[in-house]
Order: sequence, then C-alpha cells, then structure tokens
Amino acid sequence: MRKLLLFLIAGVLLAGAGAAIYWQRANAVMRAPGPHSQALEIVVKPGATVRSVLAELDKRGAISNRRAVELELRVRGWPQIRTGRYEIPPAASPQEILRQLVEGRVVLEALTVIEGWTFAEMRRAVEDHPQVKVTLRGQDVAAVMSAIGHAGEHPEGRFFPDTYRFAAGTTDRELFAAAYRKMAETLEVAWNARAAALPINSAYEALTLASIVEKETGLASERPRIAGVFTTRLRKNMRLQTDPTVIYGLGDAYDGNIRERDLRTDTPYNTYTRSGLPPTPIALPSKEAIDAATRPLETGDIFFVATGNGDGSHVFSATLEAHNAAVQRYLARLRGTRR
Repeated sequence: MRKLLLFLIAGVLLAGAGAAIYWQRANAVMRAPGPHSQALEIVVKPGATVRSVLAELDKRGAISNRRAVELELRVRGWPQIRTGRYEIPPAASPQEILRQLVEGRVVLEALTVIEGWTFAEMRRAVEDHPQVKVTLRGQDVAAVMSAIGHAGEHPEGRFFPDTYRFAAGTTDRELFAAAYRKMAETLEVAWNARAAALPINSAYEALTLASIVEKETGLASERPRIAGVFTTRLRKNMRLQTDPTVIYGLGDAYDGNIRERDLRTDTPYNTYTRSGLPPTPIALPSKEAIDAATRPLETGDIFFVATGNGDGSHVFSATLEAHNAAVQRYLARLRGTRR
C-alpha cells in the first residue's frame, strides 16, 4: 500500500513537471520573435478563421512554428479576430500578432472630402474608394438620408468636408453618418456663437449662406468679408446675385460657361431672379465658411469682383460706380492676359 502511494505521488510529480515544461515551451513559442525582418501586410476578410490567418502568416514567413502555435491555442482557446487590413511589425511574435488581430489594430484608410464639393461629388468619391463597402449604390438621395436616420432632409451641405480615417470594409452608410454628425456639431457650435442681429433666421440658413461663401471665395482670408457683402445685401433687401447659385440651379445643363440668358432664366436657385437665400445649400461648406456666415465682416460693401491677380482675391465696393470701374479693370487685365 505504501509503495503504491509512493508510485502515485511520483506519477503526479512527473506529470506536473511535464506540464510545467510544456507551458514553458509553449509560452516561449508564443513570445519568440518572428523570423520576418520586414513589416508585412495581411488582410483578414470576413469569415476568416485564426487557422487560415496563421497559415497565411506561415506562408509569408512571419511564424517559425505554426504547429506549436496551433497546439497552444487549442489549450488556451481560439481567439476572436477582427476583419481589416493589418501591418505586422518586423519580428513580431505570434502573441503580439494575435493581440493585434484581436484588438482590431488595423491600418486606417483615408478619404478626403473637399470643401465646396456637392453631395453628388462626395458620394462618387465614397463609392469609388476601394476599401469602402458600398451598400447604397443606385439608391436615390432620399433613401441615403433615410439610411442614416435623417429621412426627409435635403442632403446638400449636410456633410462636413474633411479627411476621414476608417478601417477597410467600413460601409458608405457609416461614413455618411459620421460626416453628417460632424457637420451638425460644427454648425451648432458656430450658430450658438453667432453675431447679434444677423439677417438670417436659423442655423440652416447660415449653412446655406456658408455654402455660397465657400463657392465664391478664392482667398481664404476674404471669407468673412464676402459673407459681409451678402448679409449687407440681405439687410437692404437686395438680391444676392451670385453666380454659383445659378450654376447649381442649372444642374447638368451647366457646360462650364454661364451666359446672360442663364442669369435671366428663373429657377429656385437663381439669386438674380429671386430674393433672399436659395432653398438649400449649394455645396459642402468648410468650418471657416460657416464661421464667416455666422460672424460676417460687414464694411458697407455690397459688390465684389475678382482682381485677376491670380491669387483669388477680390475688389470690394460700396457703390455701383466703383464696382463698374473695378469690373472694367478686371476685364482689361483679362484681355491683356489672353493676348
């Protein structure tokens, strides 16, 4: 009986020693630096298993003992990994790689939405991005707005122009929703800090004015003064008479040239034939344009025309006589440039 007891104790001790050696070796395998000396990129697609990813890493030379790693994971449990594009650092251990995949530390993609774009231009850029999962292609704008929780709203001007960073496989709906939220937040802050006694009645009207300022401004520093020309005109019940609104109203009929007949052809966006602001924004305005629209610089000027200097600057005038003279100077400069 005593010999049997000693035998059992010895067996337990040997098993314990064997288990300790196994865990030491397994931990060493998991922590051992990978054999790859250069960073490498892998893409984990939806539905990919840990085993398939390990096979890919083994094939790419990032794991020295794949079988040992798999055996270790059978004991520990197979982790849940996230989809996306990853950059694996040089010599990263299996443990470090798996932690990166579990935490979803993916390489972020980039999409830049330009100030002054229309929503249609933004939508094309989103749908053309190779790493965006497109779910709304072919649906009308009403369906897009409904998909992001803002049914019944006109999309123009509602999305903030910025560079967006996102994981591969992000949907177009998610990007639209993020850009909408950022514009709403930016507009709310600017509207709450607006100048007193503005001749506009709502944040949405400020957004509309900002979109016009964005399209009219070639020199960033002039935005507040250009906004001031328009707010002064609104105070005086003068029509805004701004070409970008006419162009927007022409839609696909605009061929790159605006003609006298276009200025006379009435549309809801023709600010030569209609008073006040157009019914919606005409583009995606920047934060600077929104700030200008809510805190304009009013100097008494009611006209502006390009200088023709090539820097996007304008000549501002308080009278029609001064404005006409500035227009003639601009045309003379333009003719001289063409010659």
